[in-house]
Amino acid sequence: MAFKASVLVSATVICCAASSGAQEAASQQRLTPADVEALAPTGPGAGTSGVSGIQTRVLKGDPKQALLYTIQLTVPANTRIEAHHHPDDRVATVISGTWYFGYGARFDEELLKALPAGSFYTEPPNEPHFARTGSTPVVLQISGLGPTGTRYVEGRSRQLAIGDATARAERARSRTSPLRH
Repeated sequence: MAFKASVLVSATVICCAASSGAQEAASQQRLTPADVEALAPTGPGAGTSGVSGIQTRVLKGDPKQALLYTIQLTVPANTRIEAHHHPDDRVATVISGTWYFGYGARFDEELLKALPAGSFYTEPPNEPHFARTGSTPVVLQISGLGPTGTRYVEGRSRQLAIGDATARAERARSRTSPLRH
């Protein structure tokens, strides 16, 4: 009986160790720039400003889950991102281009700091920030502990809400219009 219990305990330990090793191996990643480029980009994703034209690549994890994640953003030239914040604590590195980044509840050109490739910055939780690109695109890598999200500060959220209300009203009118086919 003791022998059977010993074998059972040993088998359980081996299975747990194998499972742990498999999980560890599954989380190991080594990506070259070509590997990253081969990942299918999506539009603005979780944890981005939502501005049109931004491409997102998820390098690790899932920004919508309570996990460590890393995303790579490609932000087009001449893009302006109004003041917004995220619920999670994030760190970022500028991979290429020059990113103009500032902290505050409204976009203020005078508060922007030029961050060339190789620069590092933080996005503390719920602290408003804003940014823009110049005449060239910018590539950023942002890491945080999800779930993440984006909330615009008053002016931008009101602007979005007005746009949403107008779009809803137009859809409602088109449904009740006698000219509808």
